[in-house]
Amino acid sequence: MSLYLVTGGAGFIGSHLTQALLQRGEQVRVVDNFSTGKRDNVPAGVEVIEGDLADDGVAARAAAGCDYVLHEAAIPSVPRSVKDPLGTHRANVDGTMQMLVAARDAGVKRVVFAGSSSTYGNSAVLPKREDMRPAPITPYALQKHVGEQYCQLFTSLYGLETVTTRYFNVFGPRQAPDSPYSGVISLFIKAVLAGQAPLIHGDGRQTRDFTYVANVVDGVLRAATAEAVAGEIINVATGGRISLLELARSLQLIIGTDIAPTFGPAREGDVKDSQADIFKARKLLGYEPTVPFEEGLRHTVAWFKAG
Repeated sequence: MSLYLVTGGAGFIGSHLTQALLQRGEQVRVVDNFSTGKRDNVPAGVEVIEGDLADDGVAARAAAGCDYVLHEAAIPSVPRSVKDPLGTHRANVDGTMQMLVAARDAGVKRVVFAGSSSTYGNSAVLPKREDMRPAPITPYALQKHVGEQYCQLFTSLYGLETVTTRYFNVFGPRQAPDSPYSGVISLFIKAVLAGQAPLIHGDGRQTRDFTYVANVVDGVLRAATAEAVAGEIINVATGGRISLLELARSLQLIIGTDIAPTFGPAREGDVKDSQADIFKARKLLGYEPTVPFEEGLRHTVAWFKAG
């Protein structure tokens, strides 16, 4: 049995990782400041350290005695980073630096860092490959790029094993729909279930590699223990792409409604198209997405209905 630290473990992806680790029989510790995470997301019996990783001493307490660190803690919002670059920098860069130093000093075996497809920027080349030159166009994207560079530096300079898993539009149960910064799928579901028209920013033809959270959990846990991957950056996604118009139509069919979306101005910092090349994940991690988009969407709608 290993001890895993899940930072941001009360959040959307972090809580799913915590649950999966417990089901595998691992020991789990969570650190979270509960600024966006919810206490109800943390399973009973899990050790919880409440605090902000950017504050002195919190990361060190959290990392003590841990074998692996799954670093999910962040403010994962492009629009919010545009509005508040200083606040998101503190969470996404300062918090990551503190965590890396703490993991190094605690003798952690490996840190898996939650990267972001936003690092690729607005390149027209599809699918996005890890060897493409990063071109961040928002503070959030740049902050995530800095985080993964620090991870690689700590591997080469200090010998701390790190792996970055770049996420592509993750969705699923527990994704909060109560903020304008929430993921588009949770916002769309909330609107349609309430009999309201979902709001599309732009013309709706922009595409995303929507990835159900169970696929991400599988990829991250593989990255934690796979051999010969220290210092790597690896896309974890499905390898497909769906337009927002197609997303809206799929939701209408699943929920059984016929409410036309409304359209607003495109959001600053949004990329036009996003799709992952997952060859590297398949080769290095033995990863294969097991939950397709439509199935994941049905699971997510069912969770929202039950709530």
